[in-house]
Amino acid sequence: MRIIIAGMGAIGMHMTKMLADGTHEIVVIDKREDMLQEVSTHYDVMTVHGSATSFADLKEAGIKRTDLFVALTHTVEINITACMIAKQLGAKKTIARIDNQEYLLPLNKSHFLNMGIDSLIYPQKLAAREIINLLNETGTTEVFNFYGDKLSLFVLKLENDAPIIGKKLSDVAINKTNLVFRAVAISREGETHIARPDELFQEGDLVYVITNQKGVSQMMAYAGTRRLAVNNVMVLGGSQMAVRTAHVMEKNSNIKIIEIDKKKSEELADYLSNTLVINADGRDLETLKEEGLGMMDVFIAVTGNDELNILSCIQAKKMGVKKTIASVENIEYLHLAESMGIDAIINKKMIAASYILRFTMKAEVPSFLCLTGSDAEVLEFIVKQDSKITKTPISELEFPKDAIIGGVIRDKSSFIATGTTHIKDQDRVVVFALPSALQKVDKFFN
Repeated sequence: MRIIIAGMGAIGMHMTKMLADGTHEIVVIDKREDMLQEVSTHYDVMTVHGSATSFADLKEAGIKRTDLFVALTHTVEINITACMIAKQLGAKKTIARIDNQEYLLPLNKSHFLNMGIDSLIYPQKLAAREIINLLNETGTTEVFNFYGDKLSLFVLKLENDAPIIGKKLSDVAINKTNLVFRAVAISREGETHIARPDELFQEGDLVYVITNQKGVSQMMAYAGTRRLAVNNVMVLGGSQMAVRTAHVMEKNSNIKIIEIDKKKSEELADYLSNTLVINADGRDLETLKEEGLGMMDVFIAVTGNDELNILSCIQAKKMGVKKTIASVENIEYLHLAESMGIDAIINKKMIAASYILRFTMKAEVPSFLCLTGSDAEVLEFIVKQDSKITKTPISELEFPKDAIIGGVIRDKSSFIATGTTHIKDQDRVVVFALPSALQKVDKFFN
């Protein structure tokens, strides 16, 4: 696939990193020569020094024969205009980064399609949605739901009292013919691998589990975790992530937002009807104590400062807060944050990449997730008629060893996949895959 990425900011750079594996032909456009120099030094891509809204620069980038054009600059108007021009010049599919909730309303979707924009991406809203999922499933490090919550991927960290520690994966699957959950992968000391039957669970493991609603309680019991009633939540930083999260959660929980900027605090207080907004410096521990940090069920740090987010979550944990969530944009900090006891990490770059990467697959992929703290992905495929995956039961497919089929959604039901499962046309199949397997897996469903 030929892909043009316009804008080498944090998300654009991360997208380039994920796609420049030799599978695709990548072209990047940016006005900043230093950014183009950096990206060309590390990745095998073509660079164009210019503007995403310039007809001449887009033609130089080969827009006429481009399969996917992604505009990721920090200016919404540039992204929208660039996509409109790109589509007129021949790009087959376009995606624009935005920062306006109004653009995502269903009644406005047709307007953007008419302008030649196939999809919009709002990273802050996607990140807020992930935070909300975590608050609804508080016993987990991460949780992702597929097709109306019929299947879910839970990420569980095994503490020293987890009943599963010291047991093999094969010992846990007591009824192998009627599974309600399945451990598909394990991250240990920064490396992720597919879980095999003789896998021995260890303290500190991050275990990736596919389950349906019937299996959630049993899965939690094995991992030694439990759901937490989320009544009191403190949010550090009045970012768009904080606003989107509070807007949803304030209906059922007591939310406090600590924001250092007075004008922004007033704007937040006007917008959020049931959230207490406090104009204060969240770097001051005494201030957080006075505002009841130690009595919170959840503490969320979403300022623009990674170090502040990490350190404040560590302090909240020391004061007895049951769950902490930190926004961490520096990829180098992810494993550090996890090792320091923070329960969940939010990374907008990876969340945005998850959304965009599904457009690079030839098969039909409604969901594509890049997992924080891991180089693995989870994909939801819709099975096409006569695709390779439908030919035989899973055990006879010669499916890539660095990928695993976790579960299947068929009509209105869902179930965990086993070796005897025979995938059918129009099934929705959830697959956990390492990067080396992506293109091989794609061929099974295309």
